[in-house]
Amino acid sequence: MAIFPARDREAFDEHWRKVLANERNVVRVIEVDGEVAGNIGSWEQDGRQLVGYWLGRDFWGRGLATAALAELAQELPRPLHAWVASSNAGSIRVLEKCGFVRVELADHGRGGVEYLYELR
Repeated sequence: MAIFPARDREAFDEHWRKVLANERNVVRVIEVDGEVAGNIGSWEQDGRQLVGYWLGRDFWGRGLATAALAELAQELPRPLHAWVASSNAGSIRVLEKCGFVRVELADHGRGGVEYLYELR
């Protein structure tokens, strides 16, 4: 969703160890017909409750991210926030279908503009 550089395998594994070790984080697998399609989660950062998701390319365009986000949003306190790359039309559509509205524009120096979306 948001703009961040790809991690090498060691950094990726270390990131996920930290994510999974934090009991306050919410992490869910998105599964389709017994196959892992992606993940969705929520965490606190800079005083905001953020959400994010990732789907393998083979699973794009099926409404899976929208369904997963709608389900997760029911479990979480409001407001919820999500950073998304301004160029990521698919994720922007997912957020808007789930009731998120754009509240901020930012350039974090990561190679593009990002929008902050919010769900009240």
